[in-house]
Amino acid sequence: MNASDIMTIRVITAGPEAPINELVSLMLTNRISAVPIVQDGALLGIVSEGDLIRRAETATEPKRSRWLEIATSISTLAHDYAKSHGRRASEIMTTDVISVTPDTSIADIATMLEKHHIKRVPVVEQGKLVGIVSRANLLQALASRLTTSESDRSDDRTIRAKLFAELEKQKWAAMPNDANVVIENGIVHLWGIIQSEEERKAMIVAAENTPGVKQVVDHMGYRVYTGL
Repeated sequence: MNASDIMTIRVITAGPEAPINELVSLMLTNRISAVPIVQDGALLGIVSEGDLIRRAETATEPKRSRWLEIATSISTLAHDYAKSHGRRASEIMTTDVISVTPDTSIADIATMLEKHHIKRVPVVEQGKLVGIVSRANLLQALASRLTTSESDRSDDRTIRAKLFAELEKQKWAAMPNDANVVIENGIVHLWGIIQSEEERKAMIVAAENTPGVKQVVDHMGYRVYTGL
């Protein structure tokens, strides 16, 4: 399986001029830990929770002793200041983003996430952001693989493309960021958070009506609030 088989294609993004309050709102509202920054479809950088930890507003910006500050390079000091005081995405985003292509194997993706201690990796094709693969997507792939037998998967990508094409046309199918579809041997596994039973039923019907689908397995559920 490759990135294109498991990636979330409806990625919540922001532009380089997006103010910091908009980025924070996107993360909180959609319960995501990072927002890719794009312009004309091209990936410019990413703003994650880590980029917002050290902020002047919360008095958590980096503080160094006088001697350590003298030993720190001017460029590093300037970088830290922009990161902790910047007001727009372009000023605080991480630009050296680790990304993959749609053909990158999930084994390689797992290695990247573990090696670099990151939670997700953007999927880029010809410079354009086409999806994102998170740790949750890898777990979904594992769960789907454990419940299906090995077989010819030549048509699975076609099925996935057709199903997403149908969902793109439906106004009700404003799938949340953590929604995803994993297909193994013609068996469609639906993942994500739903808002109503009507939405669940519609998702299942759309999958069942997609040519080539043998079975639909529903893993969708409601958001659980822990109060934390």
